[in-house]
Amino acid sequence: MAILPIVTVPDPLLKTVSTPVEMVDDALRAFMNDMLNTMYNAPGIGLAAIQVGRPIRVLVMDLSDEQTSPDPKYYINPVVIWTSEDMAVYNEGCLSVPEQYADIERPAECKVTYLDYHGAEQEIHATGLLATCIQHEIDHLNGIVFIDYISTLKRGIAVRKVKKLVKEED
Repeated sequence: MAILPIVTVPDPLLKTVSTPVEMVDDALRAFMNDMLNTMYNAPGIGLAAIQVGRPIRVLVMDLSDEQTSPDPKYYINPVVIWTSEDMAVYNEGCLSVPEQYADIERPAECKVTYLDYHGAEQEIHATGLLATCIQHEIDHLNGIVFIDYISTLKRGIAVRKVKKLVKEED
């Protein structure tokens, strides 16, 4: 499995609305495995295909921790079909906005339909960290980065810090 380069802000690719996947096949599964490997290496808990340069509606997640076994999840063409009126705030970060965090308010619960790793239709009712993470990653598929929810001033500061960090790494 490969480790793919992660696209960071302010790359305009991150503003791209991703297109639906037409077919779940071995090539897509291999790509999703590479995405998962990239996410683990970063390290992170979620990654959308656009973050590694592919504008397709695919994301991977693993919310397990050091005390539990890895539990990778694959979401193809995910669609939020319901959100709760109750809101929750979570201090979010993002592999495309390294070392930057902000409190983001999102619906506390959501229902999502998607295709799984094998192309079977699925539906989940997400709460807690899963609800936050899946909404964050689906935002990526719609060209939205979590810093789009914060003030213009704070967003500008975050982007400048990321640019500086990326420049130092090169």
